[in-house]
Amino acid sequence: MSVVTFLTDFGLEDDFVGTCHGVIARIAPDVRVIDVTHGIEPQAILQGALVLKNTTRYMPIGVHLAVVDPGVGGDRRAIAVRTRDGRTFVGPDNGLLMLAVDDAGIEAAHELTDERYRLEEVSLTFHARDIFSPAAAHLAAGVPIAELGPPIDPSTLVRLHVPEPRVGRSQVSATVLVVDRFGNVSMNLTADDLQPLEADVGDRVEIRLMLDRYYAVVARTFADAAPGELILYEDSYGLVTLAIANGNAARLTGAAPGDELRIAVG
Repeated sequence: MSVVTFLTDFGLEDDFVGTCHGVIARIAPDVRVIDVTHGIEPQAILQGALVLKNTTRYMPIGVHLAVVDPGVGGDRRAIAVRTRDGRTFVGPDNGLLMLAVDDAGIEAAHELTDERYRLEEVSLTFHARDIFSPAAAHLAAGVPIAELGPPIDPSTLVRLHVPEPRVGRSQVSATVLVVDRFGNVSMNLTADDLQPLEADVGDRVEIRLMLDRYYAVVARTFADAAPGELILYEDSYGLVTLAIANGNAARLTGAAPGDELRIAVG
């Protein structure tokens, strides 16, 4: 059975996700659709790109439809990209697909221009329904990627800038990448980035955010901390994350994607 995975910032309150499911089902009724998430924050392209990259390895090889598209109706391209491991990614050319795509390596990239593989009427504001979902369905049904439109030079595809941490002997400066629904604050850090601080499990570190200072305990898991205690741990995707056991770290600190945090030995 062919598979389409589906990731958006649409939420579930409106009809957007269901309508896209319907479009796919009408074109390719035997295709299975896996909803990765529709809880990406509105217009949060980097968050969507990170989630797509992190989750793709756990998905069956198939078509990966992703739509976080604040530029819909503008001059950004609609694209499909085939990777060397046999996956095909469909979505806007705004960087959303490329963290996952570049990890696997590009085999082919095409712009979605052929009218045979989109809906008859295309709105200016709902390309997920009218362009991306039909393309994903046709690809999953076996249509070659080259039929959907002209080839694209992979070097011209839009890439996102993922900020790099600044690592010193006594302090590490990090950028908040994602805040999840539990208020866990994931940063652009790995455990290796924290090694210069020589902070072991159970040690206390200082977290500086703007003019505020907090203290967190280095932990392996929530069970290492008392309820309500601020902890610093490595999440399931390998990112260093600030959290509160049975609490909400983002609400306590006010941390949001793009904010800079500094971590020092407390």
